[in-house]
Amino acid sequence: MSNTAVSAITVKRLTLTDFRCFRRAVLDSDARPVVLFGANGAGKTSLLEALSMLTPGRGLRGAALADLGRRGASAGSPWGVAVEADGFEGPVSIGTGAAPEGSSRRTLRIDGQAARGRASLAAVVSALWLTPAMDRLFLEGASSRRRFFDRLVYGFDPSHATRIGVYERSMRERARLLRERRGDPAWLSAIEARMAENSVAVAAARSTTLRRLVPMVSAGVGPFPGAEISFQGGVEAMLDRMPALEAEAELAEALAASREHDAQAGGARVGAHRGDLELAHGTSGMPAAQCSTGEQKMLLIALILATARLQAALRGRAPLLLLDEVAAHLDGDHRAALFHEISDIGAQAWLTGVERSVFANFSGAAQYVAVEAGTVTPE
Repeated sequence: MSNTAVSAITVKRLTLTDFRCFRRAVLDSDARPVVLFGANGAGKTSLLEALSMLTPGRGLRGAALADLGRRGASAGSPWGVAVEADGFEGPVSIGTGAAPEGSSRRTLRIDGQAARGRASLAAVVSALWLTPAMDRLFLEGASSRRRFFDRLVYGFDPSHATRIGVYERSMRERARLLRERRGDPAWLSAIEARMAENSVAVAAARSTTLRRLVPMVSAGVGPFPGAEISFQGGVEAMLDRMPALEAEAELAEALAASREHDAQAGGARVGAHRGDLELAHGTSGMPAAQCSTGEQKMLLIALILATARLQAALRGRAPLLLLDEVAAHLDGDHRAALFHEISDIGAQAWLTGVERSVFANFSGAAQYVAVEAGTVTPE
C-alpha cells in the first residue's frame, strides 16, 4: 500500500551553532531521504542528535545539556539548533539551545515565540530513531524500553509528553517528602491523587497506541519479521478490568498504603513507571531478549517502520526517521526493502553510514551529504 498522498514532516534547513563538533553548519534539504556519509567521528550522529532535540526529551543519545556544547567554544557562546520545517500544521520554525549560564534548562522557541513543555514540540513535529546503542534495548532494564515506547506514543498523542512530565515531577516531590519525613497526610494525599490521575492517563495512552500498532506490527514489513507486541504494567492491567476513575481511586489508595515502604526504598511501588514493553518474534514466538542481535535489529526496524506508516495514516504526515548506521549491517535484500519502505511511506529519512555505496539502492531518490571534521558538503 503506497502513501503517496500523505505528506511528510520535512526539514528544509538545519542550522547548528557550537553544537558538538560543529562550530557552525547550515544544511538545506528537501523532502527526499538525506544520506550522511563520512568517517567515524566526523559528526554524522551529531546531526541526527541535533534533529532529535526537536522532540520531547534529551535526544537520541540522552545526553546532559552541558555535553552538547562544542569543546573549545567560548563561555559566552552557547550551543543552538535551529530548524525550518514543514510540521503537522504546515511551515514551522523551531529553535532550541542552552539556556543562560547557571540554568539547567534549555530554551525553546516555536515560530519566534517562547514555548514550554514537552507537548509543545510533540504537537508540531514528530521523529522516530534507531541507533547502534539501541541494539541492547531488550537486554537492558525496563526503563529503557518504557522510554522507547513512550516516544512512539508521542507521535500519536502529543499530550502524552505533558502527562509523563507531570507524573514524574509529582513522583519526585512525593519521594522527597517521604525521605525527609515531612509533609502532612493531606498534602501527600493530594500529590498521590495527582500521580494516580496522570498514571492512569499515561497507561490509557499506551494501551490505545498498542491496540493500533498490533495489527501492523504483527504483519511485518517485507523481509522484516512480524512481531508480537505487548505492554505489561500494573496500571495497564487495572484499566483492562475497571473504569478509569475506579483505577485512579485504587491506585491512590495503593500509594498511600506504601508510604512507609517507599520512604525506605525510594521511588514508588506502584504507578506508570513500572510498565515494560515486550516484543517477541512473530514466527518463532521467541522473546526478543532471547533472539540473536541480528533478529533484534530486524524486529526494531519493523516496529519503527510500522509506527511511521501508522502515524502517517492517522495524523496525515509521516514522521522524520533518524536512522544511525542501520543499513550497514543489513544484507542486500533487507537494505533494499528498508529503502523501498521509506520511499513508500513517504518519510524524510536521515541515514548515516561510512560508505556512500551502502545507499546505492536509493539511486537518484536521495540527497547525499559528505560529513567531515564538523563540516557538511552536499553533493
